[in-house]
Amino acid sequence: MPLTRISLRAGKSAEFRQALTDSIQRSLEGSFNVPKNDKFMLITEHDADNFIYDRQYMNIERGDDFVVIQLTVSNTRSLEQKQALYKRIVEELAESPGVRREDVFINLVEVEKENWSFGNGIAQYAL
Repeated sequence: MPLTRISLRAGKSAEFRQALTDSIQRSLEGSFNVPKNDKFMLITEHDADNFIYDRQYMNIERGDDFVVIQLTVSNTRSLEQKQALYKRIVEELAESPGVRREDVFINLVEVEKENWSFGNGIAQYAL
């Protein structure tokens, strides 16, 4: 059960945003074995003045198409799975919608399985 938050500069088309979510979902399905219907994503668009990032941190040249992806997931994946996910996301996004690898920032937040409620006030994974 990932919860995906995507932040980017305002002005991208609905098709671009849909391609972002589709590519990230394919990556999660392929690398983290996430079911197809397990899709919870939030997109936040920011004016340039409110989207602050270093364009050269760690000697990576970032441009105006910089995208921040924060994934909250259960802490059940290995280091190898995480590395495979990062690689897969940048490959998928390069393919569609055409985001440069240098412009993809990924942050993985891991939580205990009992920290999820999918509805009805029940911690379904804790049962």
